Amino acid sequence: MDTSTDEGSRLEPFRSELTGYCYRMLGSGFDAEDAVQETLLRAWRSFDRYDEQRASLRTWLYSIATNICLDMLRSSQRRALAMDLSRAVEAGSGIGEPASEQILIHPIPDALVLPMGSDPEGLAVQRETIRLAFVAALQHLPPRQRAVLILRDVLAWKAEEVAHLLETTTASVNSALQRARSTLKTVDVMPGEPFRPSDPTQRELLTRYCGAFERHDVAALVALIHEDATMSMPPFTWWLRGRDQIRLALLDPEASCAGARLVPTAANGSPAFWQMRPGPDGGYAPFGLIILDVFEGLVSGITTYLDADRLIRLFGPPVVSQPLETLL
Repeated sequence: MDTSTDEGSRLEPFRSELTGYCYRMLGSGFDAEDAVQETLLRAWRSFDRYDEQRASLRTWLYSIATNICLDMLRSSQRRALAMDLSRAVEAGSGIGEPASEQILIHPIPDALVLPMGSDPEGLAVQRETIRLAFVAALQHLPPRQRAVLILRDVLAWKAEEVAHLLETTTASVNSALQRARSTLKTVDVMPGEPFRPSDPTQRELLTRYCGAFERHDVAALVALIHEDATMSMPPFTWWLRGRDQIRLALLDPEASCAGARLVPTAANGSPAFWQMRPGPDGGYAPFGLIILDVFEGLVSGITTYLDADRLIRLFGPPVVSQPLETLL
């Protein structure tokens, strides 16, 4: 019997939830994949030393993943959204230079982090806690507090389990959780709702948004946006606040999206689309990945990741053959 194959088959089912955990810790889909790959590799190499009497396989893997994330976070600065790094600018101002890859929050495909077969209520919680705004808020916490809060409040671990994983006391875990919760209350988290495919109100909003975008009907598009909505375009720290500023940006002929179309995808538990622009061969080429925040029946945030070629390596190529209404 090939023991390496057997060990791999026992480890692989944990990949999705470990990726979600590492993503919340690190704020980057690329870093999360690297951390999980290293976690599974270390576990596979040392599987003969794993003692199931001391910890469950899940706890052991989370322990390895936590140590890897803490190591990765020691030498890196806090990742953030553009809104955390600079003041809003006026439409028409220069977009500036792209920021370092290590500064901004990066997106992640839902398929990598949302466990298959989750119940609807549990899936809603999982989607909410991978929203860009929530992940950015987590980055305000010191790494160990971040781990404690994710394990306790997101993954619903018991304090005793977290204490065993972090090799500390239950009292220390409870204290860290209290401090983490207090810090998060001071963070201004952008309001938004997770993607709810079965919600007819949200589906109608997104269908109208896509239609207006593809017609390049700026008036109709702006009517679907909150008065104080934000727009940002990573990897730049440039961002706008307010419906009027976004309208001016959309009307800018040098930044026109005329002729573009939107292809639905699944990212960060939120409504998300590939923005496809016409190519010289008559087809469409991905220009950016758009992630929307939706709140109170309107779009409250538009984040367009412009490094589409790099993100495709994580997400896979857009599927452009299906009509929007079949995917929303």
